[in-house]
Amino acid sequence: MYYPYIRQQVGRASRSITVVGHGEVFVEPDIATIQLEVQTISERLREAQQENARIMNNVLQSLYQLGIPRENIQTAAYTIFPRYDFINGEQVFRGYEVTNSISVKISDILQVGTVIDTAVKNGANRVTSIQFAVEDVERPKQEAIVKALENAQVKARTIANALNLQIDPQPVKIIEVENGGQPIPLLKAVAFESVTTPIEGGQISIRSTMRVQYEY
Repeated sequence: MYYPYIRQQVGRASRSITVVGHGEVFVEPDIATIQLEVQTISERLREAQQENARIMNNVLQSLYQLGIPRENIQTAAYTIFPRYDFINGEQVFRGYEVTNSISVKISDILQVGTVIDTAVKNGANRVTSIQFAVEDVERPKQEAIVKALENAQVKARTIANALNLQIDPQPVKIIEVENGGQPIPLLKAVAFESVTTPIEGGQISIRSTMRVQYEY
């Protein structure tokens, strides 16, 4: 993102200092997304599909009973694979593997452990991912931008002081450097108190990088 010039440049040849400022804000996640799977195996494809559908229906009904809205549950993938073993160098057919994956968005992250336990109890046999995020990322993003601009100003002043220069405190150019990614969950996390499966939410790191140019 490019920010226009804050003020008109003077007619003389400009001399400038360009610095890169970094800002980082840590926030607690307030939403979680879990991917659950039901995997069934049978020598007959139809039997594997029917058994998978029956179990997944039980899983879905149990999630609805927990109060998770239907719109927060989405099919992520549905796959069918033939299974083979190799015996004495020959390929031997062993049946079909059917996998139905659903993505479940949870607004109360304290409920994550309960959701996993309930789904497993009702037939889900794989939990392939748990992702934590922030519903409204704009406020902490703005805070990160402010910190990045402050960091850039400190850097510019440090350089100017070291070189005995007098810089104009008002920047002539500001460019936001895209970080190219989503907010980053920290590895250090705090466990939620729960009698169910313990899940750690940790914190989300939201970053901003600004390239700022000052005249002197």
